[in-house]
Amino acid sequence: MKYVKAAAVLPDELLVEIQKYVQGEAIYIPKPDKKRTQWGAKSGSRRRLDHRNEEIRKAFLTGTSIDHLAAEYFLSIESIKKIVYTKARN
Repeated sequence: MKYVKAAAVLPDELLVEIQKYVQGEAIYIPKPDKKRTQWGAKSGSRRRLDHRNEEIRKAFLTGTSIDHLAAEYFLSIESIKKIVYTKARN
């Protein structure tokens, strides 16, 4: 995350108002909900994990054991259980 000087981007009136609550500290101003992207959407990580999880579910449904899947995918047994016993993302 990159820091921006408030005085460079905010109107003087707004800066004075904010200074009533915070002075000399860093504050985080989140994006509006409409502009937020889900985790991994930009990098493709979410898509890769969804694909991996779908492969794990298919293997489990065709008889591959949870222990084998955990070893094959380098995940804990509990992680594999969460993947195979929860619904896939749409």
